[in-house]
Amino acid sequence: MPCRAADWLRRRLGWRGPFLLFMGLGKVCFGASFIFEPPAITQGLGVMLRFAPLHCWAWVWILAGSATFICAWLRFGQDGWGFVAASVPPALWAFTYGWAGIVGDYPRGLWLFGWYITSHCGVIWCASRVPPDAGTPRNLGQAAEGRPG
Repeated sequence: MPCRAADWLRRRLGWRGPFLLFMGLGKVCFGASFIFEPPAITQGLGVMLRFAPLHCWAWVWILAGSATFICAWLRFGQDGWGFVAASVPPALWAFTYGWAGIVGDYPRGLWLFGWYITSHCGVIWCASRVPPDAGTPRNLGQAAEGRPG
């Protein structure tokens, strides 16, 4: 029975769905953490609070994560909005931190800009390029006959 459920889930989600599913859950958890266990306001987080209160930032993460999670269940071609939704919160944070670094309010913000753009947005954008048949032998290079040894 568990194998049948796993097979159904794998077929339903395809190759991009699991990424969207886990990315969505992670974003919802991150946003919820700001509501249920608000962190101490540090200099970096203070930069974010100039633009919106903490609960607003929390809801940006939660709503984007929910949209990302929902898009995991859509077919290839329709799931693209999930990658857009997944990109919104980290891109907002990246550019906010980057701006604070440029104007000198938070010099570390330039480093955080680089981190959010590469380790968050970059990963999401790379995953969005995965074709629907990514795990097939054709795309793994195993089906090519007569290839050099």
